Amino acid sequence: MKLQTQRWIDRWVGQALCAAVSLWARLLGGKAQAIPPKPRHILVILLSEMGSVVLAGPMFAALRQRYPSATVHVLQLKKNQEVAKLLGLAQSEHLHALDDSSGLRLLADIWHVSKTLRALPLDAVIDCELFSRISSLMSYVSGAPLRAGFTAHTQEGLYRGSFINRAIPYNPYQHITQQFLSLVDALDDASMPRNKAAPIRLLPTDTGLNVVFGAPELAKYRQQMHTDHPSLAGRKVVLLYAGGGLLPERAWPAAHYVQVAKGLVDAGHAVGLIGLRDDAALARQLRQDVASDFCVDLTGYTKSIRELLMLFHAAQLLITNDGGPGHFASLTPIQTMVFFGPETGRLYGPLGPRARVLESGLACSPCLSAYNHRLTFCDGDNQCLKRLQPLPVLHEALQILNSPAPLSA
Repeated sequence: MKLQTQRWIDRWVGQALCAAVSLWARLLGGKAQAIPPKPRHILVILLSEMGSVVLAGPMFAALRQRYPSATVHVLQLKKNQEVAKLLGLAQSEHLHALDDSSGLRLLADIWHVSKTLRALPLDAVIDCELFSRISSLMSYVSGAPLRAGFTAHTQEGLYRGSFINRAIPYNPYQHITQQFLSLVDALDDASMPRNKAAPIRLLPTDTGLNVVFGAPELAKYRQQMHTDHPSLAGRKVVLLYAGGGLLPERAWPAAHYVQVAKGLVDAGHAVGLIGLRDDAALARQLRQDVASDFCVDLTGYTKSIRELLMLFHAAQLLITNDGGPGHFASLTPIQTMVFFGPETGRLYGPLGPRARVLESGLACSPCLSAYNHRLTFCDGDNQCLKRLQPLPVLHEALQILNSPAPLSA
């Protein structure tokens, strides 16, 4: 199903359903009780991009620390489940998926997943989506008596119903990881909204997530990479992710990437262009413009997120647009430089000391937010990224490569 179609349905059909469910919940009455000291089942709804799962890592750690007896369930879109399985966010039988490839499949999955969740039964649900109506509705039909989620409070046009009984106001000035942690805090607090009683949460310096690789496994992968791409052997490897994914306006200009790649090759390093198969055409053009055997096309080379993490272990630096790769890199020892502009690193920057956020600070940046459904008004002319010049980026990259190797993750 196309993204614009999903947005249209969520906006018009979703608001009507949220209003109907709110009326139903009001007619039923009843006041939400405190969460049991030893809850049995807690559901986390996290439908967003795969990178958001990494930013939610501290939230999962806090849940397990606070409620060690609870079984954690995770509801995601089917296309995003690979990350949850890799990171061990929940046991396989406790991972629930919605297939949004078509409207009929989505409706069928909503029906089956709702029946499964109501049969558990759930003690609480945490809805991590900002202003999605489908996640809000799923939190209610799951049958959980406690429903923690974000509220728009008095914001116009962001109605999600009034049945979220552990609501916290979305804070556009606080990193999303801290806000996810506030949702865990909300389960223990009946005040609404929790704009005064919430404890102070510092931004975690670690994701709380770990993917274990054995030394032989990493050595074998590195050797295979050098066999497949001999020009990478004997040089420090810098990976470039130049694609914009679902939001092309998040991409640093391709010409800037070419200039940085040329400078890295001239300095004696190797460059690998990474991305999905959809990014192959862009990678071919970049490689042609760089015109060096030490710049190789690695788009489609990794067949899974686990292989992508092994690739990060085999390289020294990742230079990337805002998106999943920058967050996955925080699970490995690789140093990372991430471009932000339409969105901001203050809210969505990768966690950990090895990530550097590059922003221009232009007056209109950031322009994408939950309040405008991530629709920009720059019409593709993303000056916030175009004004980040390649030479300073190259200089910083060379400084990182010439510095002593950091401690492993």
